[in-house]
This record gives sequence, structure tokens and C-alpha cells, in this order.
Amino acid sequence: MSTTSLLNQSSLQFLENYLNNASPTGYESGGQKIWMEYLKPYVDTFITDTYGSVVGVINPDAPYKVVIEGHADEISWYVNYITDNGLIYVIRNGGSDHQIAPSKRVNIHTKKGIVKGVFGWPAIHTRNRGKEEVARIDNLFVDCGCETKEQVENLGVHVGCVITYPDEFMILNEDKFVCRAIDNRLGGFMIAEVARLLKENNKKLPFGLYITNAVQEEVGLRGAEMITQTIQPNVAIITDVCHDTTTPMIDKKIEGETQIGKGPVITYAPAVQNNLRELIINTALENEIPFQRNASSRVTGTDTDAFAYSNGGVASALISLPLRYMHTTVEMVHKNDVENVIKLIYESLLKIENNETFSYFK
Repeated sequence: MSTTSLLNQSSLQFLENYLNNASPTGYESGGQKIWMEYLKPYVDTFITDTYGSVVGVINPDAPYKVVIEGHADEISWYVNYITDNGLIYVIRNGGSDHQIAPSKRVNIHTKKGIVKGVFGWPAIHTRNRGKEEVARIDNLFVDCGCETKEQVENLGVHVGCVITYPDEFMILNEDKFVCRAIDNRLGGFMIAEVARLLKENNKKLPFGLYITNAVQEEVGLRGAEMITQTIQPNVAIITDVCHDTTTPMIDKKIEGETQIGKGPVITYAPAVQNNLRELIINTALENEIPFQRNASSRVTGTDTDAFAYSNGGVASALISLPLRYMHTTVEMVHKNDVENVIKLIYESLLKIENNETFSYFK
């Protein structure tokens, strides 16, 4: 399969719509609806659960079950406190980066609709130059143009409303995708593209395939913990993002060396089942798919951990998409890596045999 034509115009339009839609942790339903609508022609049925994880299923009656998974949520903020003069203090919803917040525009999500605001920050002229203040959770505030707490509340804003950034999708230098929330709606996009390719290439799998878009990864892998109990899979291939460590201020001796444009990243970690990982590596070698390696100490920090240690142990592996500027509004990936992750998952599925055990002693 050539990687030059994997993504068609319809795919890219779906990607843009899906990334631009806000899907904060706990409020992923809007993005999930977009994802389901795109996936509908390529699956036999859907499973949804109480908290919003969605699974498109191919061959739902097959006893042997294989999962391919990404997570749907993005980091955000919660309204935590509204001052008498109408300023809003926040707490994190997921791993939101306080250092990038000052002067950013925001959307406050209310039952009355989106309320616009900005993260305020004192002008350079007014700050103490001898002891420069840095952004912290306790000094970040949102200004939505109101003068009193009552005005803020009349807009529909209250404690518990979620706040997201409006930064939208763009392409740099023809082959770099940039947006907030590439972590990890690119994962949801890539597994949907695998389903599309299976359908368009008329591939019949000997097992049930569960294309899973889980919620609440950013707050502790919670969606994956729940949905794996529902599916009870035999095998799980997870896709998420990892760091491009070649940009400034990152120590490769600590973080390892991975770079956008050099291929999918295959992880070594206790949660990664060795024989499944080797199947994926052999698939990459046989199909001349470029790949990189990464090691994770103790945990991967991804939904791989939730699947691996569920249901008495599920053979699990992690294929990551290298990403620059994680948890900022300008997350960046390389188009070639996106295509090669899709291809690697697709080709790996074709190598998994029905009822394969992936025994530790194989």
C-alpha cells in the first residue's frame, strides 16, 4: 500500500472538522458525534457507554476481539471562582499548561452557548522587573469583559463551566498539521482511517475489530478503564502521541530521541506485551514502514496501561505519533507520520491470526 494516497480530501476535511470541535474531558459528546458520523459507513455497529466512550465494531459476533484505540478528550480548564469585580479564576481539567495561558483567547462553555474571554496578564511596564512574576494557577484569571460577578453569571458562566482554547487547524509548509488537541484526536482520526481502508480494500478480518475512541484519558485513563471491561478484548493496539525531543530545552538523555517525520514510535514498557510488539516491528520491517523506538519506565502514561492490566491481562502494544509542543495550542505532527501510523496499524491487523494467544513464553 502506498502512503502517498492514504489521506483523501474527505479524510482531511473530517480531520479539520474533528480537531476544530471542542472536546474537553468530561464533555466529549460533540466530538464523538462527528467521529461516529464519519465512521458509520465502515463498521457494522456501535457500542457507547455511560461516560461517552464510543466503539465502532466490525464482525461483532466473532468471539476473538481486537481493539485499536485512541482517546477523544482534550485538556481544558474549569471555572473555579468568580470575583466580585467579574474576573474568573480557574483550575485544571487534565494537564493544562499554565505557562502558555497568559494573553490566550478562550471559549467558556455554558448552557447559553460560548462566552468569549481572555486570560489577562499585567503589562510588561507594570511588572516588578527585579522579581519577574511567572504564570501560576493562583494568579491566572480569565476576563470576559464584565465588571461584576452578577454580569458574569448573567452570561451563563458559573463554577464548573469548562474553558477551552479556540485555536484551529492549520497546515505549515505543506506537511505539518498544527492545532490544539492533536493529543489525541489524531489517534481517533487514525483508527477511523484504518477502518476506512479495511472497508475500501475489502479486507475480511477473522476476528471482531473494536475501533475504540475512549474518553477521559487526560485525567487518568478513566474511559479506557471502563470500556475495556465492556469489550473484554484479547488484543489491544493503542495509538497516542509522544514527544519530539529534538526541539530546544529537552534533554534527550532523559526523554530519549524521537522526531517528527521519522516514523511511528514503538514503545518498550512493562505494559507492552513483547510478542505483540515484535509482530508490529516485523510488520514495519516487512512493509518498509519507517519507525522509531522509545522506552517507558514503569508506565506508558497512555491507555495502553489501562487495557494491559484489565480482564486478567490483555496483550497490548503502543504505537505513538511523534508530536511537538504537547499540551499547547500549537501541537505539531508530520503528515507522513500520520500516514505511516495508519499503515502500520492496518498492516499489523492483517498479520494477527484468529485466536492468537501472544503467550509470554511464545
